[in-house]
Amino acid sequence: MNEPSAAHLPAEAPQRNRTMLGIGLMMLGFLFFAVSDAIAKLLTHDLHPFQVVWFRQLGLFSVGLWLLASRGLPILRTRRIGFQIARGVVAAGSSACFVFAISFVPLADAVAVSFVAPFIVTVLGALILREHVGVRRWMAVTVGFIGTLIVIRPGLGLFHPAILLVIVAAGLFAARQILSRILGPLDKTVTTIAYTSAASVAVLTIPTLLVWHWPSGPEAMVLIFFLAATAGAGEVMVIRALELAQAVTVAPLQYTMIVWSTVLGWAIFAQLPDQWTLAGAAIIMASGLYTLHRERVIARQQERK
Repeated sequence: MNEPSAAHLPAEAPQRNRTMLGIGLMMLGFLFFAVSDAIAKLLTHDLHPFQVVWFRQLGLFSVGLWLLASRGLPILRTRRIGFQIARGVVAAGSSACFVFAISFVPLADAVAVSFVAPFIVTVLGALILREHVGVRRWMAVTVGFIGTLIVIRPGLGLFHPAILLVIVAAGLFAARQILSRILGPLDKTVTTIAYTSAASVAVLTIPTLLVWHWPSGPEAMVLIFFLAATAGAGEVMVIRALELAQAVTVAPLQYTMIVWSTVLGWAIFAQLPDQWTLAGAAIIMASGLYTLHRERVIARQQERK
């Protein structure tokens, strides 16, 4: 058996360490997002969902301010300011719909349904960006949709209308991803984050003022702080993870959100998904992972040409 030469070890070991660190940060980032979702659900018992979303987006806005302070005004240079603002508006709408939904439905159910977003991205990519989508990926989209139907089970008496808001949130999140693909070749990632965070807070401020009332006590203030902090920390960790490791490596870890949300739903709200929800979530995860796999294969094929 041929052993690797010593010349290769110094280069490969740091790269492997960077990838493993990126994987760890991505998992931790999605854990923080799950914690933020759980706190948001708690706060909807005391505050209007618009207020909860606004406070949460402040955490993301703090990330934008940190990027501005650390990297300077050049990060605000953009070639498509209209698209940048639109991305922020769409992000605000997605977050608002999701928080409204989890005030009514179990957290794990909402998160499972939200993972229909990658399939919507595939459809929008084909329709808007004219991306080629093969038969296998269309089959994955169909299977993922079936998994979503298993989770929500319309017509069986278990369907809550608020779950439709999760689907709307997923659709808006998919639109946000399409805008990201348009902006990717034009602007830096930090520029997109800065504009998205600022625009989302700005667009949410007016409806928040219309429903505003002060938190009922110090416990709510503590929860608000951790809501913003976990949302901001999750964003920073995901950004750093994507800097350390390839997106195709860490992207599948987004499905750990279902695990985190299930655990938090049980620990905080005494809510556990039933067997049908778990089965539907498993189908959604499997079809989503297959879609990511196909994207990776196609990317490699394009690199070879």
